[in-house]
Amino acid sequence: MAKKENKKEVVNLGHGVGRRKTASARVYLREGNGKITVNGKDVSEYFVDELNVFAVKQPLVVTETADKYDVVITVVGGGIKGQAEACRHGVARALCDYEDETYRAALHTAGFMTRDPRMVERKKFGRRGARRRFQFSKR
Repeated sequence: MAKKENKKEVVNLGHGVGRRKTASARVYLREGNGKITVNGKDVSEYFVDELNVFAVKQPLVVTETADKYDVVITVVGGGIKGQAEACRHGVARALCDYEDETYRAALHTAGFMTRDPRMVERKKFGRRGARRRFQFSKR
């Protein structure tokens, strides 16, 4: 007779999507003791620079919930700094999603709830870059 496997049910308390430049992060909040996982790796292993690790943890520090939840993040696109800031935006949104807007005022004053709209300007034809012109030659 086949044995029935006991699968542990994963319950996501809250979720949020954070974006910055071309980076997009999906964030899931779970019950735990403060472990942050980014793309299957520990946060300090994925983001080697301490400033980026600090940026990801900032919403949890502001709301004083650093050791209350486990955070699982999937991030794609962009560079390392953009990914870290997308994760920060997603963590802030996930906290607001779960806690029924109790943390929203603190996170908004810290600037974590607004998406940074700055994007790279596209290259125009007849130019070397977005605005840079080719070198002028008088003769």
